[in-house]
Amino acid sequence: MEVGQIFTQTITVREQDAAAVMGSGSLMVFATPAMVAYMENTAMKMVQSDMPEGSDTVGIEINVKHTKASLVGSKITFSAEITAIEGRKIVYTITAKDEKGDEIGSAEHQRFIIDKERFLSKLK
Repeated sequence: MEVGQIFTQTITVREQDAAAVMGSGSLMVFATPAMVAYMENTAMKMVQSDMPEGSDTVGIEINVKHTKASLVGSKITFSAEITAIEGRKIVYTITAKDEKGDEIGSAEHQRFIIDKERFLSKLK
């Protein structure tokens, strides 16, 4: 894992990703909470194979803009770039673009590397 590393994935917006289904709105358009989840998923997947055995990452902060609506069935491409690594904290810039290449959203996101067992033991 290194600064400047980029990971991209493309999804198709499903009915369960719609605002009307998720409860974040009344229209059958890509819901902001679904977009945020895919943004975090993209960042997580990028570094997953770099994690030592027993480690993972958790999201600790995300600042999101959802700037354009997308219909169910639209293809959305998420690209995450690592912009900083500060100890166990990884900082990303993430964009979401539709099939026309128009940006529909962007985010600044931070994840923290954790030891899974230790992390979960604190929650008991």
